[in-house]
Amino acid sequence: MESENFMTATDSTTLPVLVVGATGSLGGKVVDELLKRGKNVRALVRPASDADRLESRGVEIARGDMLDLDSLVAAMNGADAVITTAAGYTRGGKNAHAIDTVGNANLAEAAHRAGIRRFVLTSILTSDQTPDVPHFWHKKLAEDELEQLGVPFLALRPGAFLDQIASMAGDPIDKGRLIWIGKTTVPLTFVHTSDLAAYLAAAVDAEADDGERIDIGWDRPVSMRRVADLMGSRAGKKIKVWAVPSAVARAAGAVAGRFMPLIKDMAAMFGWFDTGRYVADTRRQEQLFGPVPTAEDVLARYSDELGTAQHR
Repeated sequence: MESENFMTATDSTTLPVLVVGATGSLGGKVVDELLKRGKNVRALVRPASDADRLESRGVEIARGDMLDLDSLVAAMNGADAVITTAAGYTRGGKNAHAIDTVGNANLAEAAHRAGIRRFVLTSILTSDQTPDVPHFWHKKLAEDELEQLGVPFLALRPGAFLDQIASMAGDPIDKGRLIWIGKTTVPLTFVHTSDLAAYLAAAVDAEADDGERIDIGWDRPVSMRRVADLMGSRAGKKIKVWAVPSAVARAAGAVAGRFMPLIKDMAAMFGWFDTGRYVADTRRQEQLFGPVPTAEDVLARYSDELGTAQHR
């Protein structure tokens, strides 16, 4: 998907865009997209993290931590906009919960103090409907915090990350299987990380109102069974779906949750997927960012990417 597809307002500022989470998979792609658009980029990088790859591309490095408010204010001073892709849930570690709660509140406070023109939050589809899925709900609370502080923000609410979920059991084309938790026939919204990165970069200058929450997805929801069929058709081989019933996952989560909250959180998420309500309304996405990708298009691209990776 090329950048000219996006309908964005022109912005001649040379002030940098600060990317929070730039060393992660999605954040790294956001940096790529911003550089493609001719933006100056600054990255928030934890003191112990390696920033060589970012620096080699001309990215300015701001050392700091989401749990250190002063370091965030310093990182945002002189920046035009902020894009955050940071998520303690996906990163894991002992500070995961603090990052998704205190850390996001700190980002909002720092943006308020620094007078950021636009703050772009990577939120989650249906986060406002899911108080029982902690990492979803934390995104809703992050949106609310930005709104309460009067920070000019856009929240992009993507569906499930196809390239993360489809590879839970390894390369699905190479292995000939996908693993899923829950019902394989219930349609839900997916996104591809590369597409989401392009939307996040475009959101910095998109002609949108402050406080908008924008669903991000494909032309329609698809079931995991359909994902396997479309990928298998593209790759010319049968891909099976190995399913674990969500009730089993929830039972395991209830036991493990005392010791590993992440497991309970994940089980609740897959239980939510089973309701059939994890579905994006992509009309605003299309208005802001151009034609919404079809499931066939994205799954063909993803299958080709996996095939290319196999032959490297």
